[in-house]
Amino acid sequence: MSTLNYIILFSFFGLLLGWILFVIFGQVTVRKLRKNPETKDYLGIEFLSGWDIFNVAQALATPRKFHKILERGKLSALSAKTDILRKHTNKLDRFLAIIFFWVFLASGSMMIFSILLESMK
Repeated sequence: MSTLNYIILFSFFGLLLGWILFVIFGQVTVRKLRKNPETKDYLGIEFLSGWDIFNVAQALATPRKFHKILERGKLSALSAKTDILRKHTNKLDRFLAIIFFWVFLASGSMMIFSILLESMK
């Protein structure tokens, strides 16, 4: 097995871990935010079922300055509102968001780039 295949396998296991964290984060944090009348309208637009889980994770995991730029743009309705979500989440929720978002983003990016590199051979 080549090094590239090991990278693809490693990123596959990262994505598997990301999907497990997706379910945990959705059940622990986003479920609580959906039930709260103060936050349920600020989770961003849900294109697909569960898309608001990614919106909330991005809002809690990315730096505030970056997310403020998204909130001021023309497509601000697509993203979750950071200030309101931070007010209604605890440190465990934010920790889960950071771990889930960055593991999923890194693994997905690594898999895509590895497959593109493999196809260029």
